[in-house]
Amino acid sequence: MAIQFIKRSRPGMPITWYVYAYKRGPLVMKAVQPKKPLLTAEAHAKVAEAIQAANCPDPRILRSLIHDWRISPEWKKLADSTRQVWGLSLDLIEKRWGDKPISVWDDSRMVGKVVKWRDERAATPRSADMGVTVLRELLKFGRLRGRVRINVAEGIPHLYKGGNRADIIWTPEDMEAFRLAAVELKRPLLYDGLRLAALTGLRRADLVSLTWDHLGEFAIVKTALKKSRGKRRKVVIPMTDDLEKLLAELRNRTRKEGVNTVLVNERGRSWTAAGFGGSMSFGLVRDTARIVHVEEDDDGQPSERPKHLHDVRGTFCTYLLTECELTDEDAAWIMGWSPARVGKIRSTYVDSAAVVISLAERMRAKQVAKQSEAGG
Repeated sequence: MAIQFIKRSRPGMPITWYVYAYKRGPLVMKAVQPKKPLLTAEAHAKVAEAIQAANCPDPRILRSLIHDWRISPEWKKLADSTRQVWGLSLDLIEKRWGDKPISVWDDSRMVGKVVKWRDERAATPRSADMGVTVLRELLKFGRLRGRVRINVAEGIPHLYKGGNRADIIWTPEDMEAFRLAAVELKRPLLYDGLRLAALTGLRRADLVSLTWDHLGEFAIVKTALKKSRGKRRKVVIPMTDDLEKLLAELRNRTRKEGVNTVLVNERGRSWTAAGFGGSMSFGLVRDTARIVHVEEDDDGQPSERPKHLHDVRGTFCTYLLTECELTDEDAAWIMGWSPARVGKIRSTYVDSAAVVISLAERMRAKQVAKQSEAGG
């Protein structure tokens, strides 16, 4: 931990230095002088005390439970991306309740406190929900360690209404609009990733880390980076004719020496997950093309929300059901979904389309018959 010096300078006021034991740590010294101050003996002692307290927090307060979770096997088993995202929420929890006794979490009235904290952050509903999720996991860890008896963050509903996206897919029109926008923005190779996702159903982290070594004669076989129920699932994607054609095209992309990933960026390097899906890459192209999902809100008014790369998994599911003519059970096995979820995709995008086509054909046939009778 590094000592943090903060310089404050205001017009007509003397320069003031604030010295903290470490970033976001306690204030150990304040000095009014133009130059960066040297620590006094008292400040050194406060720094040592603060660092010791941070490394070995009082076991009676929530900060100690947070500290223990961060060094636990459960935390280390989380994916790096999960630790990064959850860590931000954990910092907020520590700032809010870190100095409070752990014993207060055995009081059911804390449910109201948690809901109030969630509601205070309602302007960013996904972040607010994430905070509650991380608090729930923290208290779950505490309960398993015998530090708390109940989990007051269980059962608190989410604010964000876009969490269930099972019925959202990218249509061929969406993909073509994305292609045109990618070319316009001089990011054409982002379209490679979109097409590969539509033919494999791979998540972003698995798309950008897919190498030619993962390709077999009959299937792509890869261990997913994202954990499901605490385990990494082995992904097996059938090698269809459409996928083989796309991969043959992608082999011809310009690559830097030693780059073995299927997808590359315009510099011939492998994408990172953040680089591919960031607001200045995939998100920028999507927003430029105005690719959104439209639905009615609670008042019956149309509401728009951007389609995500993750929604392309639904597109792959429809591909398996239509082009590959798989059963719900077979498609579910490939997707790692439940047959019920695949069934929802089928009823929304496959069966309903077939019904409309059948009705149109029958109506057309009746019109032809009437015209023939009239002409006869």
